Amino acid sequence: VKEATYTRLCSTKKILTVNGQFPGPTIEAQHGDTIYVNVYNQGKQNITIHWHGVLQPRYPWADGPEYITQCPIKPGGRFRQKIIFSTEEGTLWWHAHSDWSRATVYGAIIIHPKVGTRYPFPKPDAEVPIILGEWWKEDITKVLQQMHDTGGDPNISDAFTINGQPGDLYPCSKQGTFKLTVDRGKTYLLRLINAAMNIILFFAIKKHNLTVVGVDAGYTKPLSSEYVTISPGQTIDALLSANQKPDLYYMVARAYSTGSNHHFDNTTTTAIVQYKGKYSNPTSSSSSSSSSSSSSSSSLPSLPFYNDTNAAFSFLGGLKSLADKKHPIDVPLHIRNRIFTTISVNSFPCQDNNNCAGPNGTRFAASMNNISFVNPSTALLQAYYQHTNGVYGDNFPDMPPFLFNFTDIFLPLNLETPKRGTEVMVLDYNTTVEIVLQGTALMGGIDHPIHLH
Repeated sequence: VKEATYTRLCSTKKILTVNGQFPGPTIEAQHGDTIYVNVYNQGKQNITIHWHGVLQPRYPWADGPEYITQCPIKPGGRFRQKIIFSTEEGTLWWHAHSDWSRATVYGAIIIHPKVGTRYPFPKPDAEVPIILGEWWKEDITKVLQQMHDTGGDPNISDAFTINGQPGDLYPCSKQGTFKLTVDRGKTYLLRLINAAMNIILFFAIKKHNLTVVGVDAGYTKPLSSEYVTISPGQTIDALLSANQKPDLYYMVARAYSTGSNHHFDNTTTTAIVQYKGKYSNPTSSSSSSSSSSSSSSSSLPSLPFYNDTNAAFSFLGGLKSLADKKHPIDVPLHIRNRIFTTISVNSFPCQDNNNCAGPNGTRFAASMNNISFVNPSTALLQAYYQHTNGVYGDNFPDMPPFLFNFTDIFLPLNLETPKRGTEVMVLDYNTTVEIVLQGTALMGGIDHPIHLH
């Protein structure tokens, strides 16, 4: 992990990278493999690496969220991470899990089927990671520091990216636009990853449908769609059939955001699907596969509008587990523990009576069951195994403190300011737990997924 110099949007800055690459290197494995990754921190700040979506059965020590499963790797330090691919098959990703380092420290994980087994769909002719991300002109540590200093929202990104490149619609970006070269008649498995910090994205390719066959390293029933909706942290495996007239076609991504009075990056990132061979391109001086991106067929595909919830959930509601004999789904029906958790945007009074940038001069906060998490002094897992007292409490509630109409216009003002605490819930191994996650509108909603570590 080290700094490297990159130029985007007409300006140059140093960013944190892995092996100097942005996005970082792809990790490839097979179903059932255990691999080891040696992480050397040559940066100037603490770092952890998280293997997003990898279950790590009975081995959470290398999972990555700092001060939860492990302490961060200090500058100059190193850590050997063990990654166990037990049931996963398909696409996942890795990323930093310290502050906002993951804005640039991320890459794809591809888990192939075991030797002697095959995909539950026709084998594609090629496989291509497509990583959607964000780019800030400003140093990302300064963006985070400003958010902490003001107590308000962070500055929105200046661009979205596809495989690290903003694309044709941004200044100084056309030359670096990512191009996917295809042969007519062949099929390509796109391994889509949303590495954006906090934005759900719509994604589409002009004149091409996508057939979704997997989500988060699990196979799904084939779903054909003109677009996909992909949340931050989510991965989608989709087949692209190169069945159109040879030409250049845009692939695009832009935000889906439903928050009222909420600023977000409303720009559009592009890449190009470029068919091999010679073909007519009347707006270009060349008629070969090296043609520029000004092809007559390269207008943008239509995407749902930014706040089109019906379109977003029409896609998401169509995703179904494959659930065949070789990929069974076992939903536990006998529940031992039930947890009902509200998730809220909250606020704290401004410190030292300064006027902060949150609502009514306060500082933005967040909570689960009205408790805003406080980072411990050491990793929770380490404190648990070493029986260290005073690091955390074990009284995280299984119900919110007050039940109300969570999306009503009139909401209980006393819950806008949460309690602070480092509370956990201790469960017996092999316990079956049902968790209900309920968003509230206390201080405006937020669109964000949740996954388990």
